[in-house]
Amino acid sequence: MSKVDLTNLTTEQRNQNTLGLDTMSVKEALLLMNKEDEKVAEAVKKELTSIEPVIIQTIEAFNEGGRLIYMGAGTSGRLGVLDAAECVPTFGVSPDMVVGLIAGGEKAMTIAVEGAEDSMELGRKDLVDLNLSKHDMVIGIAASGRTPYVIGGLNYAREIGAKTASLSCNKNALISQSADFPIEVSVGPEFLTGSTRLKSGTAQKLVLNMISTISMIGIGKVFNNLMVDVKATNEKLVERAKRIIMQATEVDYETAETYFYEADEDVKLAIVMILTNSSKDDAMDKLTQAKGFIKKTL
Repeated sequence: MSKVDLTNLTTEQRNQNTLGLDTMSVKEALLLMNKEDEKVAEAVKKELTSIEPVIIQTIEAFNEGGRLIYMGAGTSGRLGVLDAAECVPTFGVSPDMVVGLIAGGEKAMTIAVEGAEDSMELGRKDLVDLNLSKHDMVIGIAASGRTPYVIGGLNYAREIGAKTASLSCNKNALISQSADFPIEVSVGPEFLTGSTRLKSGTAQKLVLNMISTISMIGIGKVFNNLMVDVKATNEKLVERAKRIIMQATEVDYETAETYFYEADEDVKLAIVMILTNSSKDDAMDKLTQAKGFIKKTL
């Protein structure tokens, strides 16, 4: 087996600010960890010009009927799976519209699967099994920027003409060479040497939040700053849904509740019914013509 050279990876270097970590008090360690975390948002800010085209391409993929597919290993893979899963209740999309792939499959969410991340072929196979198409957007995530599983997937995605992006936490990352739109957020050495679930993981979570949220805004899933496609799957979300209707239309609670149930618990539909003084069927037609954008129905 060939030796993996991690020498030049910033994510693997020792943090000179945290030497002697094991002799610090809890308070000292907390203050220092917080100080290191403060650097993350600034590092992401420096890469906004790289993140913007990824979001534009993702919106385009959705408009073409394509999917957003994240793929990664370890922490990076778990963050992709998490972001994909959260899109379903937040934006009311089907589970296959935003997909998270992790090297080693579902088991790897909690238990590391030996060798899975080192297989380029596995990355390719997982996308083949998803019936990847040229309309999809594939985002490879790897803090190190060198994960073979991700590189294999990105290379296959490019072969068939799918849109590709990468997200790493090292500059001049290998995965950047396999993506049309690379993002490289360098947050510096970790608080705990090599533990990329820390600053690197936080940076990746921030970027994934940006990509999924702003892409959903771009396809009409938001009205002003309200989650109008939220799915009311529990008591808390039922109440949130009613409050969203109230905030969007300025009606009282009882009116919001009435329209919520008349619209079969479809928040967006209820809002359009109120704002346009329409029946349920007419409001549905208006939304269809407006491609889901509430403001275009007004």
